[in-house]
Amino acid sequence: MTELIRLSAAALAQKLASKEISAVETTQAHLDRIAQVDGGDDGVHAFLHVNTDEALAVAAGVDKARANSEDLHPLAGVPIAVKDLIVTKGQPTTAGSKILEGWHSPYDATVIRRLRAAGMPILGKTNLDEFAMGSSTEHSAYGPTRNPWDLDRIPGGSGGGSAAAVAAFEAPLALGTDTGGSIRQPGAVTGTVGVKPTYGGVSRYGAIAMASSLDQIGPVSRTVLDSALLHEVIGGHDPNDSTSLTDPLGALVEAARLGNVEGMRIGVIKELQGEGYQAGVLTRFQESLELLRGAGAEIVEVSCPNFDYALGAYYLIMPSEASSNLAKYDGVRFGLRVVPDGAPTIERVMGATRAAGFGDEVKRRIILGTYALSAGYYDAYYGSAQKVRTLIQRDFEAAFKQADVLISPTAPTTAFKLGEKLNDPLAMYLNDVATIPANMAGVPGLSLPGGLADEDGLPVGIQLLAPAREDARLYRVGAVLESLLEASWGGPLLDRAPALRPDALRPGGAADRVETSTAGGTN
Repeated sequence: MTELIRLSAAALAQKLASKEISAVETTQAHLDRIAQVDGGDDGVHAFLHVNTDEALAVAAGVDKARANSEDLHPLAGVPIAVKDLIVTKGQPTTAGSKILEGWHSPYDATVIRRLRAAGMPILGKTNLDEFAMGSSTEHSAYGPTRNPWDLDRIPGGSGGGSAAAVAAFEAPLALGTDTGGSIRQPGAVTGTVGVKPTYGGVSRYGAIAMASSLDQIGPVSRTVLDSALLHEVIGGHDPNDSTSLTDPLGALVEAARLGNVEGMRIGVIKELQGEGYQAGVLTRFQESLELLRGAGAEIVEVSCPNFDYALGAYYLIMPSEASSNLAKYDGVRFGLRVVPDGAPTIERVMGATRAAGFGDEVKRRIILGTYALSAGYYDAYYGSAQKVRTLIQRDFEAAFKQADVLISPTAPTTAFKLGEKLNDPLAMYLNDVATIPANMAGVPGLSLPGGLADEDGLPVGIQLLAPAREDARLYRVGAVLESLLEASWGGPLLDRAPALRPDALRPGGAADRVETSTAGGTN
């Protein structure tokens, strides 16, 4: 396996800038890795579409511009993968659903336009739970993604494809979306870094909406610095997004390079540990606290009592907003259309299309959300959930008066087996218990690898949370903790993964899917 694919995005950027390597050979190395491990029945299956020709053309353009001494973005030539919930002109965007199979967007999302402006080759679109509804990437209409640490386990969700692509060295960077933990939870179980920016800090224009007041696009990477670099590319105000913040983004990369937490107060959230958390997860969490304490941070305990109600409130607010957002998929305007036998009225076409195009989890959440918004139940359910949301926001406000950042495990357990929780939706929902509060309050969150659980040797995630608009604090503390942890391990966590040795992942046939016009061509 070429060493190019093991380099961080920051290291690749340096070598590209110095002309030690070319953008074409860098992009080709990652495309070759995708072809090697992604396809086939036993492949990682991180990608739904591989964007070979365009990615290489963009890389060639970067090399030509660099040869002509043109001014280029620092990440020019560094390839990236994109979650298939973000519309991308020239490639299919399916949201992991049959109802959008083969659909091509007529425009680019704002984050895609910013990637293109930076000269970053887009390797392709990654797999996800249908319309981002899930915690395991098993609810994709095109088959599950597999965890590169153990191909029989889930890679988290809904953005398991982006996390698995980065963990399997198929891409140095990826974009994900996070509605209740869909960047951070996959990061935890795959040993990668995932960041949910402050709500409104990165434009949602062009991200297919599930729950508009909760959704947020963010970076996926293998290092904290790489996430900061990508965050600075995609972040900032966008007039196309009415919820976009006008505040300056902040010096995120500078914060990641600061390397000092002395005197900072780190708040341990009392409610996000203990019962329901795997013993190995808590052990690694306590070790991380001791490392931060040794680096000069003050560790304090904070209580956020209303976090106990966050899961229940979330699963009323999110389905309610999702049922409204998904009403546009009616078989009339775009996407799949199923015409039933007999008189094809709009109502019958809509019913047949949605029955065939939506999967079970999407239907479950539409039904739940429609019920919660119905006359006579709105105040009892959706209205009450919004009141709980306010209480959670107040808990955060009180906690941040006691601490500069908060810390918790990212997920209560390591990656579970494929199929293990498919028939138990409630057990699946509980995977997001630690990540949901940040979305309810709009605050930024970062997950980084915390080590391996003793019970199963699988990755554990550590979550950091900061006040809204203080994303730089996450990168400052995250980079220090990452450095301390890697020093204790003797190198990056992914170097310790037996399944990620060059000959370990089962070979596949991703090349069969290259340049296909529909998702999941070999499934």
